[in-house]
Amino acid sequence: MQKSIGFLICLAFLGGCTTPQKNAAGGKEKETLQIRWQRLVDEKGRTCDRCGTTEAATEDAAKKLRRSLKPLHIDVVLEKVPLSASGFSKDPLESNRIWVAGKPIEEWLQATIGKSQCSGTCGDAQCRTITVDGRTYDAIPAELIIKAGLLASAQLFQSKAPNPWDPTAGWSQGPPACCPPTSGDGKK
Repeated sequence: MQKSIGFLICLAFLGGCTTPQKNAAGGKEKETLQIRWQRLVDEKGRTCDRCGTTEAATEDAAKKLRRSLKPLHIDVVLEKVPLSASGFSKDPLESNRIWVAGKPIEEWLQATIGKSQCSGTCGDAQCRTITVDGRTYDAIPAELIIKAGLLASAQLFQSKAPNPWDPTAGWSQGPPACCPPTSGDGKK
């Protein structure tokens, strides 16, 4: 897990080698990485222990992602969305759910969703779990949220920036006259 997170951090920083577009004021364009977390909140503002643990992990992950992605001009926004008791009773698996850049975290991590008995505010409901690489989590750890955030930001950055290794990047009308195109056999 740490090796893959390290790889993603390196990938994100390699993206910093590209030339981002500038805005009208001459500064670098900012991108936004949205993290949305939703959980059951009762009338007194309380949630269950697993959601409380995920909340701390989500805040920690957002803080670390903000710090890591700031040099790449990517803002990280964390949105906490309360789920009502009536919404929870209709579908308990909607509680403790995270989206990163508009996609469920399980899509970024190629994870599966399951359920297990909860307690506290949730009563005895079967609440959301996530299984990644054969390991099941009731509360989602910061490392998984960071990994999903880095994957999303790398994709976000990749879709906006030209490939620095592509010699034709940025050419709208083909290569300049000094660099005529070659045929498939390497001849001009």
